Amino acid sequence: MNRYILPLSVLGTAVGGAVLLKDFVAGGACPSKATIPGKTVIVTGANTGIGKQTALELAKRGGNIILACRDLEKCEAAAKDIRGETLNHRVSARHLDLASLTSVREFAAKINEEEEHLHVLINNAAVMRCPHWTTEDGFEMQLGVNYLGHFLLTNLLLDKLKASAPSRIINLSSLAHVAGHIDFDDLNWEKRKYDTKAAYCQSKLALVLFSMELSRRLQGTGVTVNALHPGVARTELGRHTGMHNSAFSSFTLGPIFWLLVKSPQLAAQPSTYLAVAEELESVSGKYFDGFREKAPAPEAEDEEVAQRLWAESARLVGLELSSGASERGQPLPK
Repeated sequence: MNRYILPLSVLGTAVGGAVLLKDFVAGGACPSKATIPGKTVIVTGANTGIGKQTALELAKRGGNIILACRDLEKCEAAAKDIRGETLNHRVSARHLDLASLTSVREFAAKINEEEEHLHVLINNAAVMRCPHWTTEDGFEMQLGVNYLGHFLLTNLLLDKLKASAPSRIINLSSLAHVAGHIDFDDLNWEKRKYDTKAAYCQSKLALVLFSMELSRRLQGTGVTVNALHPGVARTELGRHTGMHNSAFSSFTLGPIFWLLVKSPQLAAQPSTYLAVAEELESVSGKYFDGFREKAPAPEAEDEEVAQRLWAESARLVGLELSSGASERGQPLPK
């Protein structure tokens, strides 16, 4: 029996060390214990993955949480789950299809009409490396859902956010933005051969540029906006990458993925931190990698590119450039 003690002890130490290392690499729990009683929060794409876990974390902290999802049935099921787990009954589901500008406008109109305040907007929803699909309005799907839908949504809710200040906007980008490039000659991949990875990276770079430009426009309003890379998580987002179906990848890279890939619960901690941390109340126009502020890619800090992207985005979604941050319902001239 004694001969097994040392091997078992070594094994236990190795397993324990691996778990501790994984927790360290993954970033751990949100360091802020702040609560948000009475604060209204919108989380897009909140029926699953990071979005659902973020909504759960914020519901635990007492917020009035609105889940905004394309599939209302799944959204309502997620809201029910969160209410049951947190005993917070101020958790509701609303329909929002970011691939439809009409749906975005309808959702924003209802929020502006029915909600007295809006304190936190978390633009979490995303699609990743899907086939060359287009949105209802003809935009390349990843640009349309990840960026343009959120661009319009945020602008339509800005007056409510300003009236509720101090308030926060959190745009979930990705480390992938460093490989992105904004191609103003072909934003929607109508001229080039479609590259699903490059399209994803472009959409995530656009979110960082949007965050930086919006932060400049919101100076002095009490509304902050930051971009975030939450980490790589085990969610449905990666369903189009094919890695989950590869036995070779699973076998050879499995241990690395186990170490580096977060659970949705851990991946939701940075979003929670940016939403609640008291020390971040006046922090704006920054890029966070997990809990740490970092410099984004050089193109993400190019003000000229950011301003040009804003103008083109406003044209594409029908915002008036002169208003800068509010939509008057009239499309721009072509």
